[in-house]
Amino acid sequence: MKLPEMKTLTPRQIVAELDKYIIGQSKAKRSVAIALRNRWRRQQVPEELRDEIAPKNIIMIGPTGVGKTEIARRLARLANSPFLKIEASKFTEVGYVGRDVESMIRDLTHLAVDMVKSEEKAKVEEKARQQAEEKLLDLLLPARRSSLEEESGARDTRERFRQMLREGKLEERMVELEVPQRSQAPMVEIFSAAGMEEVQSNLQEMLSNMFPGRRKRRQVKVKEARLLLEQEAAGKLIDMDKVVSLAISRVEQSGIIFLDEIDKVAAKSGGGSGPDVSREGVQRDLLPIVEGTSVHTKYGIVRTDHILFIASGAFHVAKPSDLLPELQGRFPIRVELDSLDRKDFARILTEPENALVTQYMALLATEDIKLIFEPEAIEEIARIAFEVNERTENIGARRLHTVMEKLVEEISFEAPDVAPKEVRITASYVSEKLQEIIKDEDLSRFIL
Repeated sequence: MKLPEMKTLTPRQIVAELDKYIIGQSKAKRSVAIALRNRWRRQQVPEELRDEIAPKNIIMIGPTGVGKTEIARRLARLANSPFLKIEASKFTEVGYVGRDVESMIRDLTHLAVDMVKSEEKAKVEEKARQQAEEKLLDLLLPARRSSLEEESGARDTRERFRQMLREGKLEERMVELEVPQRSQAPMVEIFSAAGMEEVQSNLQEMLSNMFPGRRKRRQVKVKEARLLLEQEAAGKLIDMDKVVSLAISRVEQSGIIFLDEIDKVAAKSGGGSGPDVSREGVQRDLLPIVEGTSVHTKYGIVRTDHILFIASGAFHVAKPSDLLPELQGRFPIRVELDSLDRKDFARILTEPENALVTQYMALLATEDIKLIFEPEAIEEIARIAFEVNERTENIGARRLHTVMEKLVEEISFEAPDVAPKEVRITASYVSEKLQEIIKDEDLSRFIL
């Protein structure tokens, strides 16, 4: 389904779109809806004031599996923005082995370039297809010197071949085509310290340019040749300077970075040595990125002043107040997400457009198995998932995935051998398949 353009999405409409995929969490949805709408509002204010309006970064606080990541991911789709999800715990302080925080800006820029390149490719798709068709006809009908009368006949023949080509009658015919040969440049692995990833990337690119790709002739079918020629034509029609310029602008004005597990780099109160020092180091490195700085990427300099940062964490051990005060100040919006109960689980199974029950029904329909879930069965699955969460580790809605997979395991295995067939999932069937595991707490801890 085509979504409305960002400029027409009011906060209420944004929440309505999120409601299609995420159950509950109305406070979090309202906060991110306002943050997204504010990005559009900022673009409408006078230019001299525009740069002064900082993004309203958000910290989402809540246990695992309640929808934090899904909210951020769906938000990025609504905005058609470059979106990067990354765990804050993967970063290390500059000077230590590991990833430096600037790498997330480089990754986001790379994603934006791919996004814009794909959009530009779609714009030239028809022209690339036409050029590929002409080259295919040249391969099928090699040009040769002839009189005017013969040229007229050749044109008629070319048009007949064009029609046959469009009707798919020549797909299996072989043509000789020049294709790029795999580069023979030596593989060089550069072991670099944190903060040197961009140097490594540039050096590897420089080495590959020293060994330009050669081309070789090979026999391919028309259907394969068409794809190769279309890709080559599209690549020549796309202005990469324009792509890079648009991508950097999109990152700077509408990029979204989702920093998961931000609580893992929050030093505990009273700390001051050992791992706490390293955590504080990561926070100090994050601070200029979130506040606004310039990051060097292979595509050029990217400013981070107006990138929207959405951080999340369970904050079971540390608290948001354990973050550096300066970093706390750059996340003015704090939203606490609610834990999920049995009723939420039952709704998650059936209501969203990508509901788990819908997914399993579609998967098994490919094997001619008609899977039917009775309402009582849905309630029983929700009850079991909730109880296992209560007794073992609470992993929120993710528990539904493990419970459902165990429930349909036998059906999935036997499906190709028993199809076509209708399988009705009842409450008693659910109890029968899962009850023994639930009774044995040690077993459920490892299986569910």
